Amino acid sequence: MGWHSRTRTLQVFDTELSADTVEWCPLPQWSHVLACGTYQLQKGDDKTAEDSTALNRIGRLYLFHCNPQPSFIPPLTETQRIDTPAILDLKWCHVPISERPLLGMATASGEIQLYKLMEPQGTCGLECELKAELGPEKLALSLDWSTGRGDSSDVRVVSSDSSGSLTVLSLGEASLTAVCQWKAHDFEAWISAFSYWDTQIVYSGGDDCKLKGWDLRMGPSSPTFTSKRHTMGVCSIHSNPHREHVLATGSYDENVLLWDGRNMKTPLNETAVGGGVWRLKWHPSQEHLLLAACMHNDFHILHCQKAMEGQDAPCSVLASYILHNSLAYGADWSRLPLSNSTPPSPQEPPQTSVGLTESGGHLRIQYESPTASFDTSLEDDSGQYVPDHCLLPEKRSAPDPFTSPVRDAQSLSCLMATCSFYDHMMHVWRWDWSPEEEQMTSEPAHSS
Repeated sequence: MGWHSRTRTLQVFDTELSADTVEWCPLPQWSHVLACGTYQLQKGDDKTAEDSTALNRIGRLYLFHCNPQPSFIPPLTETQRIDTPAILDLKWCHVPISERPLLGMATASGEIQLYKLMEPQGTCGLECELKAELGPEKLALSLDWSTGRGDSSDVRVVSSDSSGSLTVLSLGEASLTAVCQWKAHDFEAWISAFSYWDTQIVYSGGDDCKLKGWDLRMGPSSPTFTSKRHTMGVCSIHSNPHREHVLATGSYDENVLLWDGRNMKTPLNETAVGGGVWRLKWHPSQEHLLLAACMHNDFHILHCQKAMEGQDAPCSVLASYILHNSLAYGADWSRLPLSNSTPPSPQEPPQTSVGLTESGGHLRIQYESPTASFDTSLEDDSGQYVPDHCLLPEKRSAPDPFTSPVRDAQSLSCLMATCSFYDHMMHVWRWDWSPEEEQMTSEPAHSS
């Protein structure tokens, strides 16, 4: 039986400033809330700066309410925008704090800022609750919460900065206090992350091409390991919240590596994705699915089951979203339930599949006016519909934007948000994975 993989754009939003981070609230009661952060370099005012190339880093935080039901098109409603210092990263705390969602922000002013989500008149809005400075002349580049598996007993934040340092901060009742700070990398420390299974373990990646681990119980004076397996700057790390010891890392070297945290000498596998891997996100409930934002090469959903089982093979690309026109930076899975979503995860595609010659197909974008939605399908040179189970030939330099047939799996539907930098665009889209038979009765109509 064949399987149908489809991505559909639901809405496109112009963020005006360059968009680099997008995050759905992970708490069930507020899973309809979406935040997007921006980063923009501005030249200084010539009247106040002798050097006209002096730069000012500005940002804006957007907040949205999303209703993905078919009757609500477009699904997003902007509820708030806040001018801020340039934003490098956003992360929601995985547990409520004082019964409210809390959003962490890493800023170009060198601060970690925490915003509480409020609903004064029934409309969600963010209020700045706490701030902590990382130090002078530093840009906060990333942050992560220790709460990835729902532990609220000792809530902490780890952040990395432009000086190569890491900072661990502890959240009190009315305070955000630095517990420790240390020099971790020779150049920018692009990314920091907790092990969600042992939150005394912290990982970091830097522009020195090194991936490092730190045990806070031993004092962060020296790393527990240093890996040079990536050949360029390490800019994304995410601990799998469903599978203990499993870690995903990405780099400017255009590779995603999966690791067993008990053996950091050699990765479990390596997958070339054709672009620098700025962000990696494990699915909220499906342990094998990994979303990758690949800078110059779009967004891809990877299936990592074989690697987790110890097979030395690249992860399969289940789907790709290719409709951004600039650097793919921010990406996140929504926890909002969709009408035809069911829990089971898709299984690994078989290694053999029907081929499609490279010159035999091209993307057709279908516009659905006036909703600002559009869809893609594959056509051959004569304009005939090519079923999704036909593949373009595999290339090592870039992942295939069409998926293999999949066996023995039930349907899965996911809502996503992604953003791209220089075109300052945020897209909300859905990925549907279903038996091909369900789709055959209604082949997509083509625009004339």
